[in-house]
Amino acid sequence: MKLTFNTSKDEQAYYLYIQGDLIGDETGPKLVEVVSDAIQDGVKTFVVDLSQVRYISSSGIGLLITMLTKMRNVGGEVYLTAPSEHVKKLLIITKLNNIFTVFDSVDEFKKNF
Repeated sequence: MKLTFNTSKDEQAYYLYIQGDLIGDETGPKLVEVVSDAIQDGVKTFVVDLSQVRYISSSGIGLLITMLTKMRNVGGEVYLTAPSEHVKKLLIITKLNNIFTVFDSVDEFKKNF
């Protein structure tokens, strides 16, 4: 399934909603660009919604880490929301659940932030 995404922002954070398989294909650099643009706008809190992501490859994981590194380099943070069971397992296997703060939903993030 081809990857598509859209974004939104509010006073709390910048949100990236990803749909499809996160496999680091040609859309990958565009996702990193979204993070770079957000940083240029002074954004420090970046939320990646994974509710519509079915599959993440090792390249996809690399993308998430690249986004996180970029944000942390400017004192920001990337949060993940609503990973599927499959994606949750992957985050645990790769120990990314220790690196990223994961929320069950965007709403939960908003309540807790």
